Amino acid sequence: MDTDDLEPIVKKVEIRDLEVMSIEALGEYIDELQLEIKRVETEIETKKEARQGAESVFK
Repeated sequence: MDTDDLEPIVKKVEIRDLEVMSIEALGEYIDELQLEIKRVETEIETKKEARQGAESVFK
């Protein structure tokens, strides 16, 4: 088994051309990014809790 198969596939972030976006579109883009940040923060907390649970078992 190749260990490369275990590595997560990292997608490149789409870089948007902000220059051509309207003020309204930029505001919507900020809202999208803030939702994504909250989603990532939630996932981080979930993983931290799982790690703490595992660490307490192996103490």
